Amino acid sequence: MLLHKIRSEGLSHYSYFVADGGQAAVIDPRRDCEIYLDLASSTASRITHIFETHRNEDYVSGSCELAERTGAAIYHGAALDFSFGRPVSEGDRFRIGRLELAVLATPGHTAESISLVLRDLSIPGDPLMVFTGDALFAGDVGRTDLFGPKKAEWAAGTLYDAIHEKILPLGDGVVILPAHGAGSVCGGDIADLEFTTIGYERTHNPCFLLDRETFIAGKKAEHHYRPPYFSMMEKLNRSGPPVLSHLPRPVPLDPQTLAEKKKAGAQILDTRSPEAFGGGHIPGSISLWRDGIPAFAGWVLSYDHPVVIVDDCPDGLDSALRRLARLGYDAIGGYLAGGFAAWARSGREIRRLETWSAAMLRDALEKERFILLDVRDRKNREAMGFIMGSRHIYVGEVLPRLAEIPRNQKVVVYCDAGFKGSLAASLLLAAGFDHVVNVIGGFSGWKAAGYPVEKKST
Repeated sequence: MLLHKIRSEGLSHYSYFVADGGQAAVIDPRRDCEIYLDLASSTASRITHIFETHRNEDYVSGSCELAERTGAAIYHGAALDFSFGRPVSEGDRFRIGRLELAVLATPGHTAESISLVLRDLSIPGDPLMVFTGDALFAGDVGRTDLFGPKKAEWAAGTLYDAIHEKILPLGDGVVILPAHGAGSVCGGDIADLEFTTIGYERTHNPCFLLDRETFIAGKKAEHHYRPPYFSMMEKLNRSGPPVLSHLPRPVPLDPQTLAEKKKAGAQILDTRSPEAFGGGHIPGSISLWRDGIPAFAGWVLSYDHPVVIVDDCPDGLDSALRRLARLGYDAIGGYLAGGFAAWARSGREIRRLETWSAAMLRDALEKERFILLDVRDRKNREAMGFIMGSRHIYVGEVLPRLAEIPRNQKVVVYCDAGFKGSLAASLLLAAGFDHVVNVIGGFSGWKAAGYPVEKKST
């Protein structure tokens, strides 16, 4: 048996390639699926089965893409009417060489969620592994808020029952293979563990130490951010996303052509560092570093207008394109040939974003008045503390909450280290705010300098 875990950074997404006897199955594939084809080739295997543990809401499924290239059949839970693939129900079994994948219905995160129990039929005894999708993670379980408040109790109770009645009885030695790791938006506090087992989770997962009633109450009290792009992912993953056959191949643009596209409504995505963006950028562009695309592009980019990329690193374009494709941003209007330097040499307008250090922020707090905006997520603000007098608006919610930020005052933005701060500041500049500052180093720099931290929530 061969097993490969494939990580998609930024999304903290895990997919799996399982092969035996010249056959292979892929569980929860990502859209840029060349890696599965390469694994099939290197292991002399043919991909025959593709499984979706649920309709994913945080990335575009790669099932249709992979099926188009391999001829493999797609399987998904029967409780949702997909426009592609074949429905499966609990008890259905599939052979991959000497291996067997058996379906368990494990709803709660979504109605159609399934888990796949893997056995080696040549070895008697308990199962070896279970692919749990978003039902069960290391140290956590899936979020249950996607059904809305009216079904909150049902969803939480259903997930509790699925885990305790379906997964836990498989045996303590069974390895758990979830669809996400630490940092995913699909859980609340996923542990940073490479591997885990049912026995370990039974002992250490806080969710397993609760009775059913307490578990349901805790899940109902959770607060998860829900990016606006989730609705697009749910739509695409139910109807079947367009098959790309390859990543978009954007054309190089000169400054004049980029300016014309911008005037026509193109979104300018600047993937350089916050320091580079602060030093000079195209007016109206969005500052979003490459590694931040998976987590934040879905908050700030529209699907209605093409995206033009500004990146000074020649090797960065492919990385940005992969991350955008995983979120369904297929309309790529091109990239600025020669990077930002080409724009600067063209003599066109350049805008700067003022940047401060933690020391400069401390001095300014004693001398002038301004709006201090904390754009970290709620969890970090509550756990780590915050700078006294700061207002809190999560970076993903800056655009819909612009009316809460006074336009007649300077706005100083800070986050953990300066990256999300640059994103939030770029959104404010693009929205017409005149005087915006980003604190490079963010709260980490403030705390490292020994400056006072407020712990009481505001």
